[in-house]
Amino acid sequence: MARIDGEGEAGQSPPETLLSALATCVSYDVIDILAKQRTPIESLEIDVVGERVDTLPRRYKHITLNFRIGGKGIEKEQALRAIELSATKYCSVRETIRSDVQVDWTVELEEESTGAH
Repeated sequence: MARIDGEGEAGQSPPETLLSALATCVSYDVIDILAKQRTPIESLEIDVVGERVDTLPRRYKHITLNFRIGGKGIEKEQALRAIELSATKYCSVRETIRSDVQVDWTVELEEESTGAH
């Protein structure tokens, strides 16, 4: 169950839920794309930053998705391509957002853990 609060104090505000929906939608595609390339994701974190206009309605004008991905054999270009495919072709949430809202992304690959077994 998600807690949504119009003021964003006890839970996400409605605009923040849009950011979460976008990040979730893109992440499912990225997980699927990389798994099909035989480089499954072991860990995934996304920080979403949204910049809003100053006039009413205070819609988003720029959204950045910052991905941190961990998994054996994943290469940065491969991860960036998976994100691009989702954000420009597959993600229904992105397609629902106005086309003049700029959406960018970054990716950082986590180092593989080399613990002794």
